[in-house]
Amino acid sequence: MSNPSTCYLLIAPAEEDRSSRHYSEEKCRMSNEEEVADLVIPLRSWMEIEAKKTPLMDPKSSKESIIRKTTVAYGIVELLLRSDDNDKTLEQDIFKIDNFAVHVSKKSPPEQHRQPWDDIMGISMIHPALVLSIEEPAYLDCLLEPEEKQGHWGRYLEVEQMVTSAMPEEENSPDAVAAAASGEDPKDKERNCDPRCHYSVGKLLYELFANETLPEDSSLAVGAPTSTAAATEERVPKRAKTSNLLPPHAKGEEGNLIKAELPFQIPSIVRMQQLGIPASICLMTNNLLESALSLRGNDDQSSDDAYKSLRDLTEDLHLLLLDPDRFLFEIVVQTTENVNLCYRREKLYGRDKEETLITDAFCRVSRGKSEAFFIGGFSGCGKSMLVNTVRARVNAVGGYVIKHKFDDLSRERSLFGVISALNQLCLMLKGSNTPPKVALLVKKLKDEFGADITLLARIVKNVKVLSPEFVSPAEVGGGDTMNARSVGFTLSRFMRVVSSPKHPVMLFLDDLQWADDTALDVIHTFLSDAMGSCMFFVGTYRDNEVNADHAVFHLINKLEISNVPTTKVSLTGLDQEDLNTMISDALCLYPRICTSLSAAVIQKTKGNPFFVLEFIKSLKSRDLLKYNFHQKRWTWDEDIIRAEEITDNVLHLLASKMNGLSDNVQLLLKVMACFGTRTSESVIGYLMDSVDYTGLRDGLERAMNDGFVERSRDEIFNFVHDKVREAAYDLIPDSERKQFHYNLGKVLHSICDGNDVGDTILVIATQINHGRDFILKDDELCLPIVKLNMSAGKMSIDSCRHKTAYAYLEVASSLLPNDHWESHYDISLRLGFMMASAANSSCKYNDAEMILRRILKEARCTKDKLPSYFLLSQILQAQGKVVDAYSTCSSILTQLGETIPETVEPVEAVATIRETLRKYDEVYGDDWLGKKMEDYTLRYVVRFYAQMNTSAFFFKVPHIISYFVCKAVELSLNNGVCQHTPLSLLQLANVVIRSGSNASFAHRIAKNAMTLSERFDSTDQMAELNLTFYNAVGHLECFQLGAQRLRVCFESALSSGNANIGFFCAVQSFNFSIFSGEKELGSLLKEIDYYLHLLETYKSEVSKKYTLCSRATISLLIDKGEETSIETKEYQGDISDPGNKFLDTYYCQQVFRNFWLGYDERCRHFAQKAFARIRGTYLYHIITFYYGLNLIDILKKKVNATRQKEVEEIIESMKVTVTLADSNIRNKLELLQAEMHGLGTHHQEAVALFKAAIASAKKSRFIHEQGLACERAGFYHKKMGCAQDALVYFQQAHSCYKEWGSIVKVDAIQKELDRFSSIGNDFI
Repeated sequence: MSNPSTCYLLIAPAEEDRSSRHYSEEKCRMSNEEEVADLVIPLRSWMEIEAKKTPLMDPKSSKESIIRKTTVAYGIVELLLRSDDNDKTLEQDIFKIDNFAVHVSKKSPPEQHRQPWDDIMGISMIHPALVLSIEEPAYLDCLLEPEEKQGHWGRYLEVEQMVTSAMPEEENSPDAVAAAASGEDPKDKERNCDPRCHYSVGKLLYELFANETLPEDSSLAVGAPTSTAAATEERVPKRAKTSNLLPPHAKGEEGNLIKAELPFQIPSIVRMQQLGIPASICLMTNNLLESALSLRGNDDQSSDDAYKSLRDLTEDLHLLLLDPDRFLFEIVVQTTENVNLCYRREKLYGRDKEETLITDAFCRVSRGKSEAFFIGGFSGCGKSMLVNTVRARVNAVGGYVIKHKFDDLSRERSLFGVISALNQLCLMLKGSNTPPKVALLVKKLKDEFGADITLLARIVKNVKVLSPEFVSPAEVGGGDTMNARSVGFTLSRFMRVVSSPKHPVMLFLDDLQWADDTALDVIHTFLSDAMGSCMFFVGTYRDNEVNADHAVFHLINKLEISNVPTTKVSLTGLDQEDLNTMISDALCLYPRICTSLSAAVIQKTKGNPFFVLEFIKSLKSRDLLKYNFHQKRWTWDEDIIRAEEITDNVLHLLASKMNGLSDNVQLLLKVMACFGTRTSESVIGYLMDSVDYTGLRDGLERAMNDGFVERSRDEIFNFVHDKVREAAYDLIPDSERKQFHYNLGKVLHSICDGNDVGDTILVIATQINHGRDFILKDDELCLPIVKLNMSAGKMSIDSCRHKTAYAYLEVASSLLPNDHWESHYDISLRLGFMMASAANSSCKYNDAEMILRRILKEARCTKDKLPSYFLLSQILQAQGKVVDAYSTCSSILTQLGETIPETVEPVEAVATIRETLRKYDEVYGDDWLGKKMEDYTLRYVVRFYAQMNTSAFFFKVPHIISYFVCKAVELSLNNGVCQHTPLSLLQLANVVIRSGSNASFAHRIAKNAMTLSERFDSTDQMAELNLTFYNAVGHLECFQLGAQRLRVCFESALSSGNANIGFFCAVQSFNFSIFSGEKELGSLLKEIDYYLHLLETYKSEVSKKYTLCSRATISLLIDKGEETSIETKEYQGDISDPGNKFLDTYYCQQVFRNFWLGYDERCRHFAQKAFARIRGTYLYHIITFYYGLNLIDILKKKVNATRQKEVEEIIESMKVTVTLADSNIRNKLELLQAEMHGLGTHHQEAVALFKAAIASAKKSRFIHEQGLACERAGFYHKKMGCAQDALVYFQQAHSCYKEWGSIVKVDAIQKELDRFSSIGNDFI
């Protein structure tokens, strides 16, 4: 007995891609024996049983029987393909019903969830002896739920062939080698292409399905003479192709039926139809029988649909079993009008590679790394459908999918699209989470934003659905300092909280070619955020409508520079095979039959999927594609289709279709097209109430029924495709579009005027503004439209859509008359300032400055100029033009009666400080705090002084700044407090500290100022207040808390639009972190690199200089910059300039880094330079400590009375400071004292103070200074011969430095430990 071979062929689920039939999985294995446990029934007997158990008039049983027979047919054809060529396989006995048997399961009753057709377990053939077993693959339980499988008609088969007639052919036989070279299987190549075989198989299928022998049809019998064709009742006219279809007016030459109405021409096939056998089986059998025509030499009468190979037949049978509802069973229709094309609207054709790429990209994101995916391609090529393939995976992992579609009417409102998507996200977060999870999310948002949650609420209105504590924008009100960058930063903070590897967010922005750089900059901020967001961004764009300089490509470049993983794909038209599959699905017809149609379609459409669908629809509407009720299939004539003058432009195709619609539908389409791709239900509702648009209701219903418009769940009507919207917009002639928009806006304005219609006011203004030329012709109409645009601009500013606001305000300005400053002064003043604010927030600084200078020129009084002067000084300050900002403040203060001297003598400054402090001490109390500064102008004077002092800090000598600070404080002391008083008081505290005066008094002033700020709820000033507070008295507060607080202020400042203040908060937080060891150095380095990345976006060169200085220090402390440094140069500026404040930080950093690296001379050099500039501030106390240790190291080498006195003076000053700042100073004081005692003979005191210094540093969490105290204690004990104690201290120092992250110090201590190891335990 020969060894049987096994082969598996997989029938994939109907929902899967039909291309699975091309890669049937074949597994070969050998076994010695096969046990058959099934019943083997001769096929004829099985057919008789099947006929008896199928009740008449029972559609369900009939369908089940058809599927069983189709399964048997598939098995038979597979057997025929595998039969041995060495036998005389073309003998007719092999094709007899009696040559086959069916294997059925003995199991009865059926197992749970088994389908009625599951009892077919295999097919066998008597000659040659072959067996195929059929079973459901084991993995199906993982693919489908039991209830899904129970209601599923499709077959899932594995076919196992047991060959018993002969051994398999040798692998290297000549025939096998030749077959391998040709790509053919020698076992089926002959029968695969033999028409006689096809005819015989057709007869077999007829008998199988009809349960009767094929009637003798001599006209088709194999080998029959041509003359027998006359035996048919009526000679069939010559058929070019059975799939052809003439136009409705065409008739045959002899008056025969129109081709689209021709029934099957073979009597036996007509008989099959009469027996109720599905048309798909009839067509299959017809095509098999037609193969005989070519054998008679009458190729002109044969059909192009006739089978060319049995392999084609197995593929067709595979398709019938794969998706029987579509391909096997018939569509029930009565008339041509109700025959619909069966499109797979959710099916993506021909994009397997791209689908894999986007899926893989998301999988990487779900592991915690944000990523971008860009899809280019022509409109209609399937970009959105490709994106939709990953939606299910996002939902499966607990993620969220949010999207927005841009259009050509919303270019100035691009940022609104991104914000709209985040509003969707808020609703999803609320709807998909349990109350406890929502509460946890709310807590995280509070922790992240603190008081800044109001800024988020201004931007993302729906954040209030998460918690009633998150007040709405209307309740927030808010300042006008936010800008496009601050909006992006705030939104990125939001994304950090709501996105995570467990809940990634996929943001899909469609049609990026209509987006501007404002929206795309926000996307860059999201994706390049190194602080923890987890976002998958997908953007699509029409690559034929963007040039190389488009903002999309700028975004891609910036993402790549920022090391954000970015994938780019470009979609082209489908190839003919994929397009043929698409058409086959739509027509429910075998793919091999559709190839002629798909060839004509691809010629017209270039394979564009959307165009293909519309093109097929147009063929149907023009009767070039018609349903044949006799054959129950679609028919066509590809030659006529090619010859027809059919446009190859999908817009023309759609427009032609729309031109035939009713007036109401056309009106609806035109109206919606004017609003873009989306129209809110409320807007449609408003219009329906007007006389001019009463037909919209009927038009809307018909447009939805015709498939042009669909309604989403959020009360929005959408066009089904942007090409539909474009075609609808083209219904309005170019010359009439402005008027059409304008009329829409006027009607909406008349209905909504005086009512609170929310964002609809933006829609109204947008539509009316199209008719600017018409408005200018009507003087009475201009002013109301100006006010409308100002309202739209104000609403946009309140929700941080500054670029949109600027566009509305610009229109309003253009509608004012030339003499508007005289005729409409109040409106001109308010409008001008709003425009300047919007321009500033949109980063249009030049425009803002120009508008402000116009206001300063035209304003009638100084009071009206004050807001513009202040905004101008802020703009100049933000651009680094500190001298110009100072001059602007000086100019307006002079106009307000203040004396602004060019120079101030130091003596005069000191006297002014003393007088101000005396008065403060005298006035301060509840009475003064309760006295409010009522004078509007005076409040601005205080504000201008504070702003001027901020500018002066960068280039003026300290005593001039001191003078102006005192002047500002005196205004408050004399006239009462205002919201700008706290900043002036903090500046005074800074002056006192820097003058070396009473630190305790300065600390009290600073504390009082912060308390006063809480009374005014100065959240918009909080960052600047904290920055000034820690600059002044930071050494008197906990360094670690200061670092943390300043980080919060940094984020708050960037969110509120005060980027310069924010980055200086960051600079101070770095200093505090470095000097206090608050963070591990590696972590701190990553944080600084994140800030440097932001600085590249914000272009703040001054802050960058400070940040690079801190980075250099950290890099040197880690590994001397060997692995952690970056290529940059520290720029000191003019070292002779007393106004060069950067030198304060630079010298202090140099002292710190050189001390820790052991460069004593450099440390002392920079300390002496710093002392000449710095006094009283926290930097001064840091330098003093390390300078003192440096002097002690000198004294250890050589006694020097002068140096010793310097150290003693440092210790005495620290004794004073420690009473005010114990946590920051005590460990430093104790370490200096320990070292000084160690120089002498006070051993016990030295040991006690070393221990105290270690304990104090540990208590204050100064890990680096704890390590330093341990290290110095180790060297002291080593010197004193206490080796065991020294070893313990060195080990403790090693641990501290390791925790700090300084490889340099770890290595240095390790060398000391190695020396102990080399000496051995005896020494210890």
